Amino acid sequence: MRKLLAILAICLAPMGAGAEESRLQTLDTTESGRAWEAVGRLDINGRGFCTGALIAPDLVLTAAHCLYDSRTKARIDHSTIEFLAGWRNGRASAYRLVRRAVVHPDYVYDGDVSHDRVRNDVALLELQRPIRNTSVIPFATADRPRRGDNVGVVSYAKDRAEAPSLQQVCDVMARQRGILVMSCDVDFGASGAPVFTFADGTPRIVSVVSAKAELRGARVALGTALDEPLAVLRRELAAGRGFAEVPPGAGRVKVGGARGDIGAKFVRPGGG
Repeated sequence: MRKLLAILAICLAPMGAGAEESRLQTLDTTESGRAWEAVGRLDINGRGFCTGALIAPDLVLTAAHCLYDSRTKARIDHSTIEFLAGWRNGRASAYRLVRRAVVHPDYVYDGDVSHDRVRNDVALLELQRPIRNTSVIPFATADRPRRGDNVGVVSYAKDRAEAPSLQQVCDVMARQRGILVMSCDVDFGASGAPVFTFADGTPRIVSVVSAKAELRGARVALGTALDEPLAVLRRELAAGRGFAEVPPGAGRVKVGGARGDIGAKFVRPGGG
């Protein structure tokens, strides 16, 4: 992680409004959350959660590392993952289990944060049934933003697990080798959260949150530049690849089982 940030630091200069200057807006009411119902909480294996977003009635975009156990490095049984669209105050607009999971073919989960891991840290989850709720409208995607562009993040996190929050003013600090460095303030649970641009007032997804870090004393978020990796995932899905069956030895937790650590948490600089 330190090596990654050291390389990125060469490309950075002070820009725009930092994360600390942009407060989070809690989307805990029907009115405030209306436009964001397609962002949902991914409950993973009964032990943790990530954030995901619909980009088609049956496809959820998230981070690949959410599908791995950080302790064993093994893939988590995707059939234990549930997407809770628009989850807010104990209710969701739709509930769906996952039928198939596709991660970027070049993604390797080894516990270390590197250029390759962040650049390829993206996954598509095919739901068992499409969501046809008229209040849950999938988001469009867009090409990678430029340095200096304003972006926003909608995410769940450890201290706001019951309703998402919006940070609408942060910016792209750098783009390097398929990685976006953003001034967005993210926390545990925000892995896989969609990063939006707002051209013409329409939110479009341009990245997903892969990791949080500190750089020169400021909090930053790292994510993939989405356009090329997403095209690869769509081809993998169209070719019938991905995890459709429960893998031998994949993590599964029985009801009432012990809580464990999963890959849905960020790696802090210099440690896990």
